[in-house]
Formats: sequence, structure tokens, C-alpha cells
Amino acid sequence: MTLSKSTLSAAGRPLWVAAGAVSIGIGAIGATLPILPTTPFVILGAFCFAHGSPRLALALEQHRVFGPIIADWRAHRAIAPRYKVIAHLMMGAALLVSLLAGVSTTVLTVQAICLACASAYILSRPSGGETAQKPDRGAVLARPKRPKGA
Repeated sequence: MTLSKSTLSAAGRPLWVAAGAVSIGIGAIGATLPILPTTPFVILGAFCFAHGSPRLALALEQHRVFGPIIADWRAHRAIAPRYKVIAHLMMGAALLVSLLAGVSTTVLTVQAICLACASAYILSRPSGGETAQKPDRGAVLARPKRPKGA
């Protein structure tokens, strides 16, 4: 039996929605606890919802907290300086908690390497613009305007 592309995409939509929900859940945990960074999980959630549920994707894009993060990422592939600082503070706090908890040296080493890689990626992204500083629902969905001569 051969499945058409539309059948496969319809069958895969619940998986995309589930992956998006898990990503947003982890991102929400990261927003409140110094364990995980929020921004990468929000961006991943937006990607998953865009493939699985346009309604959920739109709701996420219009969210007062997560919407500006997504808008900056889509418009500039950027992470706002505020979120870069928060991510680094959270990663540092997570490493400190592990250190104070007496986690083994091997686990601390692996954690430090993973956090260093995450930090390098975050720092390699351009800093976001006005969208991250002043949320604007229209900016979340609007496409960048082309110059008139282009």
C-alpha cells in the first residue's frame, strides 16, 4: 500500500503538535527554573506547530511573552540581548546548583561542555531589535518589507 504525501502529512500532524507541546512545556519550565534555556525550545515549538497546527502556531506567535522571541528569530535569526543574558544566567545557575549538589565530576564535565556549546551558539546569533524590546502583535506576523527599488 502506497501512502500519498497528504496522507503522511495528515498522519504526522499529531506528532508535530505533540513535539510542539513538549517543546513549549520545556521552554516554560526553563522560563521559571534555572535548568533550561527558554528561547531554543520556544523556537522549536513554533517550528513544530507550524507543521502540525496553524491555529496553535498563530496562538504562539501572538503570545505576549513568546511571540516577540519568535518574531525576532524569523525576521533576523536573532536573539534579543535580554534573552541572551537570561539564558546565560540560567545556565550558570544550573551549573552552580549541580556543583553545590555534589554531582560527580563526570556529570559536571558533560554538563559544562553542553552549556559551553549552548552558550557559543547563543552568542553567535545576532542580537534582536525592537521586536524583542517592545512586543507588537503585527510585527510577529508581518513579513519584512522590501525596499522599493528591489
